[in-house]
Amino acid sequence: MTGLIILGILALLVIFLISMYNSLVRLKVQCDNAWADIDVQLKRRYDLIPNLVETVKGYAAHEKDTLEGVINARNRAMSATGPAEKAQAENMLTGALKSLFALAEAYPQLRAIESFTSLQNSLSQIEDTVQNARRYYNAVVRDLNIKIEQFPTNLFASMLGFKERQFFEVTAAAEREAPKVSFTAPKA
Repeated sequence: MTGLIILGILALLVIFLISMYNSLVRLKVQCDNAWADIDVQLKRRYDLIPNLVETVKGYAAHEKDTLEGVINARNRAMSATGPAEKAQAENMLTGALKSLFALAEAYPQLRAIESFTSLQNSLSQIEDTVQNARRYYNAVVRDLNIKIEQFPTNLFASMLGFKERQFFEVTAAAEREAPKVSFTAPKA
């Protein structure tokens, strides 16, 4: 009888450990998947930027520094790895894009071009999708990090090498504000 009780307790312990392990693996895979979603959306953004720059270049050729700044920021963002480095590079790219759109404000004929407007709208849609992907990634990272820190999972997680993940955060206070882009003619 005592043997059956001990065997029952061991079976429950094994089931509990398997359940903890599976929940950690599930959250880890969700984090990887969420990060891949961010990468896909950022790739779409990176692919769109050269088209925007080329469109602006035809009308604002003497604004070479601004255009090169956008391309350099794009290249840095594409080569960044990890959430912290990627977030910093994305902040720089967002700032460069703000400069590009501010430059477009000075050229009314550019604002009137359908291709520029279409590219700007596409970029806006991609930005919304990236924001949603970031939110989802950060939610999954939060869940994984909580699971890793909670007792008794924290003991099990550390033994199996599960590590906390970094959030994909906007670091600069100015970057927390939504970009204000206007394509209306300035008032005289």
